[in-house]
Amino acid sequence: MDTYSVTLTFMEPVLGTVPKNKELYDDYILAKAEREGIDLSDDEKEQELSTVKELADKRWTGFHTLDDGTPAIYDYAIRGFLKSAAYAMRKVPGSVSHGIRAYKKIIDTMVFVYPRLIPLVLPDGGEMGVLERPLRAQTAQGERVALAISDTCPVGTTMTFTVEVLAVATEAWLHELFSYGKRVGLGQWRSGSWGRVSYEMRRLDK
Repeated sequence: MDTYSVTLTFMEPVLGTVPKNKELYDDYILAKAEREGIDLSDDEKEQELSTVKELADKRWTGFHTLDDGTPAIYDYAIRGFLKSAAYAMRKVPGSVSHGIRAYKKIIDTMVFVYPRLIPLVLPDGGEMGVLERPLRAQTAQGERVALAISDTCPVGTTMTFTVEVLAVATEAWLHELFSYGKRVGLGQWRSGSWGRVSYEMRRLDK
């Protein structure tokens, strides 16, 4: 097993994805677990709920928080990012990902991220903000517009974590996947270029 230290630095503000309403979040994590194939125990579910700041406004999304209020992201968000990157890079001839078929199963069973809850470290003088934006949807009654609100962490925010991999998940493949973050990163509305990241990765001595 090979072990790496990875630091992601946000090139654009990152938007929170966690509903700040615990009733909504309860439904959210169940749907997420089913979608990602994650088997959450009752204790893990309660732990996640305990890191959500309660807010009545159901339009508002934010971050999980540590006991001291530091915003944080769970490890499975990193694995989800790697799966998205692998899916995209598989379509690029000559890429490492192009020759890997069962990439989701490999990431689920051979890539391990620690700690489970990863702190987001704001840059010196940096402050969290709020982004409001309209969401448009077509309904049977015509187009509807709703206001979405998200907490944000600023450019320069970093997160550092450890990745352990088995042999099939090579160092070259990890470099390729993390490099994809400068195109599509983490967090909500990443299709709009929010949450793009640069990365540094170094192998740790055994």
